Amino acid sequence: MAVVTIRQLLDSGVHFGHQTRRWNPKGKRFILTERSGIHIIDLQQSLGYIDAAYDYVKETVARGGTILFVGTKKQAQEVLAEQATRVGQPYVNQRWLGGLLTNFQTISKRLQRMKELEELDYENPAASGFTKKELLLKKRELDKLHKSLGGIRNLTKTPSALWIVDAKREHLAVDEARKLGIPVIGILDTNADPDEFQYPIPGNDDAIRSVGLLTRIIADAVAEGLIQRHQGNNEAEAAVAEPLADWERELLEQSAPAQSSAETEAVADVAIAAADLAEAVVAEQAIEGEAATESAADAAGAEAAAEATESN
Repeated sequence: MAVVTIRQLLDSGVHFGHQTRRWNPKGKRFILTERSGIHIIDLQQSLGYIDAAYDYVKETVARGGTILFVGTKKQAQEVLAEQATRVGQPYVNQRWLGGLLTNFQTISKRLQRMKELEELDYENPAASGFTKKELLLKKRELDKLHKSLGGIRNLTKTPSALWIVDAKREHLAVDEARKLGIPVIGILDTNADPDEFQYPIPGNDDAIRSVGLLTRIIADAVAEGLIQRHQGNNEAEAAVAEPLADWERELLEQSAPAQSSAETEAVADVAIAAADLAEAVVAEQAIEGEAATESAADAAGAEAAAEATESN
């Protein structure tokens, strides 16, 4: 199922390219026709590229990756920050700092500095231990860091991929991503070089509605990837919990000999009791036999005495 329809792309103006005199010949295969001196982009191809980019972003995020949203042009700043914040991804919508990817270690130090400045109490100079002027300077420094690095405050390592709105404007980001081997997903307008993208989406990177629609599609792919990641974590936790059955089985195996020995002791006790009972029965029978013998002897003696008396 397609994530977007041609009607939605038409309504957002994704099919409008640049003027014919500003085109890049490498992108000729993505151009459908020309009208009033403007190239018209083939939206049938755009649908296929959108699906490919959607699947890649979803799989990347599901495996634990992050997507860095980049768009510093005025048309993209607000929508880029909104969509990236919605799915919890880092973004750059102001000036791209040189070395943000290739010199990420230094950027990490600036991020740490920004977090340290955020912990200060700027409303109470006495509690902070700084003068009002020092706090004012630190507040200005914090505002500057927020403007340039606020969107990547939670970025702990280089991203897995970049979503770029205008590749010609963000050429520094594209160059750094190429050096590090980071895939670039972006809007390919008729004036851009297709070779700069691993996952291009032919479309209009100047109209606000076009940028908003395509950025929202990528954000939806991120959201779906996060859902899959969460489900995968739950399954992994369940899989990790399964070995407890072995542990329980071992406990059962350890308790089985104890249980069998207890049963053996019980059986032995019964056998001993039975033996004691048999001995008691035999003893009683022996006593009864002796008593019977004695009584028989007494009777025989009495009869003999009687006979002797009669003879006398």
